[in-house]
Amino acid sequence: MFETVVPFLIGAACVLILFQPRIAAWARSRRPASENGGPLLPLGCYATGAYGGYFAAAQGIILLSLLGTALDDDLQRINALKNVLTTIANSTAAVFYIVLASPAWTAVALIAVGTIVGGHLGARYGRRLSPAALRLCVVAVGLTAAVQLVMGRI
Repeated sequence: MFETVVPFLIGAACVLILFQPRIAAWARSRRPASENGGPLLPLGCYATGAYGGYFAAAQGIILLSLLGTALDDDLQRINALKNVLTTIANSTAAVFYIVLASPAWTAVALIAVGTIVGGHLGARYGRRLSPAALRLCVVAVGLTAAVQLVMGRI
């Protein structure tokens, strides 16, 4: 089931990221100034965390699109919040997998190293990019992942 749904979730998230400035401006005009994010944002973050803890494919892109359309902040700060939230969700899932399953520790080590290196490089270069350039990079990576999932290469 996930094999057929995930590419469309990623594609929808990419569209939201691409149009995030327009969607955020529209949402800002429709909600009170004191209400940043709206009442459904925590529920959406929870659902994305649960999805990411189980499957994780493009969890960051989905969460970035959700946060970017709901919060009035620049994309670099939203990306940092996304990193904190995905770390919490994935660490929680990792504890459950370690306790309840038999992880393939070689694969775990490779994924951990890739995640740490990618996180540091992404943070370093993501802060230097303009919001538009960062948005285009995220969309390019997301669409590449979606196409590869549809073609069965991941």
